[in-house]
Order: sequence, then structure tokens, then C-alpha cells
Amino acid sequence: MLTLILGGARSGKSRLAQTHAEASGLPVTLIATAQALDAEMAARIARHRAERPPGWQTIEEPLHLAHALERAAGAGRCVLVDCLTLWLMNLLEAGEAVFARERAALLATLPTLAGEIVFVSNEVGLGVIPLGELSRRFVDEAGWLNQDIAGLADNVTFIAAGLPLALKAVKAEG
Repeated sequence: MLTLILGGARSGKSRLAQTHAEASGLPVTLIATAQALDAEMAARIARHRAERPPGWQTIEEPLHLAHALERAAGAGRCVLVDCLTLWLMNLLEAGEAVFARERAALLATLPTLAGEIVFVSNEVGLGVIPLGELSRRFVDEAGWLNQDIAGLADNVTFIAAGLPLALKAVKAEG
């Protein structure tokens, strides 16, 4: 079962995803895509670590998400990826070859994975068109990536002000 949780900054995405993972009753692996490249991001990462349940396994993987998912996913397991848009920025900064290879690998891998997979991603397309070529590319690529993941997902939820709105919902078998 693949779930995508979308929302803006501080909308409650990570909290909702964590609640979803805990409610699954399955062993949880969190794949964290952030990199502590400055003090502010290090503080954010520390806050997220502190909010995680102690029994969760964590894999820190800023680039090779498909490979990390292949290692972590499986029947009777839940994998939470937080977040797709940080991963996307990491790919864009790594160069075009890495971006193309890793994005394609993720989309090819997702349909083959067993278990519960939960993605957190920012919806960045609701604001003004940003200045700067890299910023515009990021917004475009994030929109296309969210569309591709949503197309593969069983469940898609948009969250704003901590309030979830189901955009796509498929009931689990069983």
C-alpha cells in the first residue's frame, strides 16, 4: 500500500505520516532524506529525531532512495520517507545525470515494493512563480514528481493547518 501525504511548510505532514505509520502496527523504518548542511537544518533534523518513536529504525539517505526502499521495504513492514522534496533538491544539486538516474529508479522500484510505504512531500506549486532558474526548476520538478507518485499511490492526502483532506483513497484488503 503506497500513501502520499502532501502539504505546505508546517502543515502537519510529518506528524500525520508518523501517526499513519504508528497506526499500521508494523515495524517502521524511516528513510530521512535531509542533510544537515547548516545549523538551522541540523536543528530541524534533531527535532524530528526527538519526535520519533524509539523503536523505529532510521536510514539516512539523501540520494539513493530507490535502493534504500528496496532494502527497507517488505511484507509486514512500514517504511516512511520524509521527505520527497528534500530528496529532489539533493538530486538537483547533485547534477543532471544523478537526478535522471535516481528519479527513474524510484518510479521503477515503487510498483515492486511490498508492505506499507508512506511518502511525505511538500506541495510547492500553490504560490507565485519563483525568481531564479533553479527555483523554477525545483517547483516544476516537485510538481511532476508529486503527480507521478500520486498516480502510483493507493492513498493521497493533502494537509493544511493540521487538517487532512483525502484526495485519493483505496481501502486496504483484509
